[in-house]
Amino acid sequence: MDRAELRQTVPGRLVVLFRHDVPLILLDLLAVFAAYLAALLVRLNFDVPADMWAGFRSFFPALMAAHLLANYLFGLYGQMWRYASVQEARRLGLAGITAAVLVMGADQWLGVPMPRSAALMGAAGALVAFGAIRFQSRLFGFRRREVAMDEGRVKRVLVMGAGDSGAQLLSDVLRHPEVGLRPVGMVDDDPRRQRLALHGVRVLGTRDDIPSLAHRYAVDEVLLAVPSATSEVIRDVARRSEEAGVSLRVLPSVRQLVGGRVGVRDLRDLHIEDLLGRRQVETDLEAVGGLLRGKRVLITGAGGSIGCEIALQVAGFEPDRLLLLDGDETHLHDLLVSLGASAKAVPVLADVRDRTRMVELFLEHQPQVVFHAAAHKHVPLLEDHPQEALATNVLGTANVADAAVTSGAERFVLISTDKAIRPSSVMGASKRLAEDVVRSLSGRGTVLCAVRFGNVLGSRGSVIPTFLRQIQAGGPVTVTDPAMTRYFMSVQEAVQLVLQAAALSRGGEVFTLEMGEPVNILDLARRLMHLSGRVPERDVRIEICGIRPGEKLHEELVDADERPMSTDHPGIVAAASPVPDRALLRARLSELEGLAGEGRLAELAELMRLPVGPTKAEAEPVEARLP
Repeated sequence: MDRAELRQTVPGRLVVLFRHDVPLILLDLLAVFAAYLAALLVRLNFDVPADMWAGFRSFFPALMAAHLLANYLFGLYGQMWRYASVQEARRLGLAGITAAVLVMGADQWLGVPMPRSAALMGAAGALVAFGAIRFQSRLFGFRRREVAMDEGRVKRVLVMGAGDSGAQLLSDVLRHPEVGLRPVGMVDDDPRRQRLALHGVRVLGTRDDIPSLAHRYAVDEVLLAVPSATSEVIRDVARRSEEAGVSLRVLPSVRQLVGGRVGVRDLRDLHIEDLLGRRQVETDLEAVGGLLRGKRVLITGAGGSIGCEIALQVAGFEPDRLLLLDGDETHLHDLLVSLGASAKAVPVLADVRDRTRMVELFLEHQPQVVFHAAAHKHVPLLEDHPQEALATNVLGTANVADAAVTSGAERFVLISTDKAIRPSSVMGASKRLAEDVVRSLSGRGTVLCAVRFGNVLGSRGSVIPTFLRQIQAGGPVTVTDPAMTRYFMSVQEAVQLVLQAAALSRGGEVFTLEMGEPVNILDLARRLMHLSGRVPERDVRIEICGIRPGEKLHEELVDADERPMSTDHPGIVAAASPVPDRALLRARLSELEGLAGEGRLAELAELMRLPVGPTKAEAEPVEARLP
């Protein structure tokens, strides 16, 4: 039998166990001897008769055997006591009780001239000694951690929130000193928790006291342990942390947590989405599920930021088929990898500007729900290339919408933008014309609507990634104008709005999100610097570069000539826009195509910005071609 096989036998395991725990066993024997000797001396006032000394010497092997056997049976050997917890302490107590019973039984059976009270005291003393021996690594470990903290090798943290999540986080921090965090106190807005202690850490005040407490206790970081915190609370804590000059990390929101328990690993840096000045939209999952489940769903521009997120969320509603259309093969491939093999995804490599191809695809696959996200969106680029904005954003939309209506699709949702309101840019003008195209097709069996976004956080080319790149590079951060404001929403929130709008639409509406107050771009740049651990103007310079062609200082979400409509969702606003005269729209698009074909780009850009003209109350029948 070789050494490996020997370890698998019971005697082999005992040999291995004994070899690893020789020091611990020797300490236990010493503890047993000292505990019972002390108990005997104390019980007899240090005047022990000779017969009792003789009895003690003869009884000691039985004492050792009883305690070692009990310790072995309850698993007190072969353990990593550095990570001992309540379970190990419970086993230690059970081993002590068992040993005491064995000792009392042996004392009675062997007739040893030793007082029972001394035997009980000895068993109790041995139990205390065993605990001290095993948990000393924890005790001294805390001491070593304190020394390390005094030497500045860890962060001193203030925990905001003394509820269940705060208690779990604090316990995890204390249990894992290797993460390098030392809780110096807690803050909580509940007056009933003031001055109380949690895991030995006292509640020192409310969030109003964060700046003063950070200064008094030399705090390096604030940990926000309130997953249910509103954006208002998060902004306030962020502001006070910023005032104190300390960083802030947060736990994810309740809906993002998995399993209900939280710990150090759940902490993350503050995201700009956390600072949105409103509650994020909640999706009516039942309504959206009823719309998508078992249906054939087509997404154009599926490889883009919005299209990709639409695909990921729609896949969760178990459609019968998920058609992913994009002209970029790399983005399309990346999306398929993200979806995995379980999604019923069908990649379609095609260009929405190819009208014949669109008609063929729609007749072949017969999609029932269409999300049209394919578009050019970069304002400065499209100012110099208006023909591309016309071809993709306007005529591409006409191709897809016409094909959807012709093939009998049930619903069609256009992804539009707040820049379509009184457009000053070519990009905004092209999206306004796209909305006109979609509205002109209403009344033919397909329910068509548009969804207008503000700026989508984290989407390709948006201001947030641009600012972050500039901050990481050391600056300068370029801001167009100190007074410029924008509405912001997260990618996930934008897509939830799209799905909800598809379920709510009755035809012809424009949906927007209740966006709260617009965000000042200069303030946004400063917040991002603080989130990145920089101080504006000290670490990173801000440079005002002026408004670019086509940009506005302030964006709007609803036009003055649009009639507000009520919806069944409290966070979503709907409006009914005037339906364009189809003949005038057809003539305008023909004129725009002519200018683009002749290369008269300045005239093309100017004409795109002009409104189409008078409107009709009812949409005219769909023509074979638009224009």
